[in-house]
Amino acid sequence: MPALHSSPNSSHPFTTTLPVTDYSTTTHTNSTLNPAAADFVNDLLNKIPLPRWAIYAIFVAGALLILICCLCICCKCCCKGNKKRHQKKNEKINLNDVNGKTTTALVQPDVADVGYGSTKQHRGKLLYSLDYNAAQSELTVGIKQADGLKAMDLGGSLDPYVKVYTCPDKSKTFETKVFRNTLNPAFNERFSFQISKSSLLKSTVVMQIFDFNRFSKHKIIGELRVELCNVDWNHVMEEWQDLAEPAKFEEENLGDICFSLRYVPTTSKLTLVVLEANGLKTMDIGGSSDPYVKVQLALDKRKWKKRKTSIKKKTLNPYYNESFTFNVSFDQIQRVHLVISVWDHDAVSRNDAMGKIFLGCDASGNQLRHWADMLSNPRRPVAQWHSLLSAEQVNSTLTLKRKIPLQNKLPF
Repeated sequence: MPALHSSPNSSHPFTTTLPVTDYSTTTHTNSTLNPAAADFVNDLLNKIPLPRWAIYAIFVAGALLILICCLCICCKCCCKGNKKRHQKKNEKINLNDVNGKTTTALVQPDVADVGYGSTKQHRGKLLYSLDYNAAQSELTVGIKQADGLKAMDLGGSLDPYVKVYTCPDKSKTFETKVFRNTLNPAFNERFSFQISKSSLLKSTVVMQIFDFNRFSKHKIIGELRVELCNVDWNHVMEEWQDLAEPAKFEEENLGDICFSLRYVPTTSKLTLVVLEANGLKTMDIGGSSDPYVKVQLALDKRKWKKRKTSIKKKTLNPYYNESFTFNVSFDQIQRVHLVISVWDHDAVSRNDAMGKIFLGCDASGNQLRHWADMLSNPRRPVAQWHSLLSAEQVNSTLTLKRKIPLQNKLPF
């Protein structure tokens, strides 16, 4: 027990003096971790080549960004849950409010409430005229103008042209000029068909409007079909009609072909590159074909020169990329016809024609446009897609004579 001492200066007789315990060592050992962590953080911050305020600002911005992301996720989850609850609430049907003895009233609306016109697409309208000359057995179809056509391009416009033919005797097909970037083209073109009066009453005039595209298949916007037996021929018929959805049962799709043309006047070289074909007609039993392309040049409607591509086995979408060059002077280029036909190769029987087109200065529609673009852009290849026509249709329009007899007098 420690001894008790009395202090002489104390006013109390007895004053207890307790021993003093040294806690400095304990306090020092418990606080050694904090300075070490602080030194580590300071060293880490010193290694970053930025001022301290910039580092703190980055940390604060990152924390705010994380907080905002968390809030957005929470809000999205809450909104999604509310939407599901709202849909479930709307899906509830009160059977007591339904009139009728059966559940048909739940799914079948009244006839007056059905919006049949809501599914009909607006395609625009076309102004045309019809006139028949009985003495000459000539039907004249006038394509005046179109209005409010349906836009087919991403820019809200199109490049329209009209294709005109008669059926069932689809011997001739005419096409108007292509108008660029317009929904209201004014064509003002007339086309004549030789039709007897007996055939007139059984015929139908078909007017189809397409959107021209040089590098892909032309999209059809709409069509008009006028049965000639219902037309009063005592006067010229002229009227507006709304375009209808194109019929899929009448016109046979023979496929499309893409090729490029280039003409160099200085060297008298005409170069044709057959690129590819698409959607060709099935000719073989197995649902395929063995197509090749035959290229023929005619001068003054006489057969002149011909070439052909390789045969592509068992395909309806052949890729060729084969080039052919012909010597054609500038004087001859005005009188030349380029006939391109697709054939199905058969090792046993005769080869069958699958489709055909011709180009030249007296061609029409897209074929004439392609030929004109080639002549107006010398030394530059001009590529374009074309829809194939039947061989009978092309042969009736372009009647070729025998091969030119005096070949030695022509520059080859």
